[in-house]
Amino acid sequence: MAHVLLVEDDDLIRRALTLALERLGHRVVGASTGAEGLTLAVKDGVDIIVLDLGLPDLDGMQVLKMLRASLSIPVVIATARDEEAQTVAALNLGADDYVIKPFSAEHLQARMAAVLRRTQPDPLRPPLRVGGLMVDLVAHSVLLDERELELRPKEFALLSYLAERAGRMVSKAELRAEVWQNAFGVTDKTVDVHLSWLRRRLGESAVAPRYLHTVRGVGVKLQAPPAA
Repeated sequence: MAHVLLVEDDDLIRRALTLALERLGHRVVGASTGAEGLTLAVKDGVDIIVLDLGLPDLDGMQVLKMLRASLSIPVVIATARDEEAQTVAALNLGADDYVIKPFSAEHLQARMAAVLRRTQPDPLRPPLRVGGLMVDLVAHSVLLDERELELRPKEFALLSYLAERAGRMVSKAELRAEVWQNAFGVTDKTVDVHLSWLRRRLGESAVAPRYLHTVRGVGVKLQAPPAA
């Protein structure tokens, strides 16, 4: 079970959710402010963070941005805000999933488990190689022709999923389900935007693809470019 940091300013919700998660076997540490959550994230060695957006000192989006600037700990946003734009913004900042209040501890546990499966790969697994592209799921790094690429967490998750299925056409519906876990507010447009960002990182474009090949209405495929 996971070591969970729960950043929630509502004492009743935090205590109830802490007890429920502990009954499910998790170890939970709580924080009532963004500043306290940031401190515990750095010091406490947690496996995953459940982050409310409506905090009294810092907005949760600010906290998420600061977390992503220095840490790779998975983050699940848990909030009453259900606007699509807010959801997409949080995912674009690097949130790994998004759940809308009210939710049960069992539902949150299932979402956390899915995130942890994606973000904690087998430590003995070798890097994925597709042509000159190397994706190391353990080190969370990507090399393109021996040059390291800096990817946002969701870009890395998207590239990793495609690299594991290199040569196969993957639909946007599958990417929404597996990479975004069908998070609220995620649409084909969200996938398209992340693919566009990923193409720029790889030094290519939709009209001149090398690794990422899209077939309109079908999906996208990662494959090695032809040998020179």
